[in-house]
Amino acid sequence: MDTRHALVDTSLGALTVVAADDAVVGLYFPGHWYLPPEESLGRRVEHHDDPLLARTAAQLVEYLAGERTLFDVPTATHGDPFQEQVWAMLREIPFGETTTYGALAERLGNKALAQSVGQAVGHNPISIIVACHRVVGSDGKLTGFAGGLARKRTLLDLEESDASKAARLF
Repeated sequence: MDTRHALVDTSLGALTVVAADDAVVGLYFPGHWYLPPEESLGRRVEHHDDPLLARTAAQLVEYLAGERTLFDVPTATHGDPFQEQVWAMLREIPFGETTTYGALAERLGNKALAQSVGQAVGHNPISIIVACHRVVGSDGKLTGFAGGLARKRTLLDLEESDASKAARLF
């Protein structure tokens, strides 16, 4: 397996993007809560020298500039069956929308699974692309985010429609 990683400078800091063969398998923030072991990141390359990493970097920059709403790079995750179910649901949350941990747990058939859903969301290995930032607490409050709550707020603000922004009281 050809595993490699690159640092991509963005408005959110230098993001570490990891690819294995022909799929993105990781995207991590500086200070990310759940970093994989460094040796699992593969060799470091310059993103512009690797077609997949260059494409991913370009799409990240476009997204953060408000010019992209959907990523179309191939991704692969390797979690346990429960994590894979949760991460599949994250992929279905449309740009500009949010859901709650409890709502995802209900979709799995048991609202009591909300905490387990939260753990799976927190361990999502492909932040931003697999949009874990779109999951909020039951009261709409921002809760844990492996990249930090300030980055989560930035991502949600980026995706908020002009109509929603205009309707806000703060």
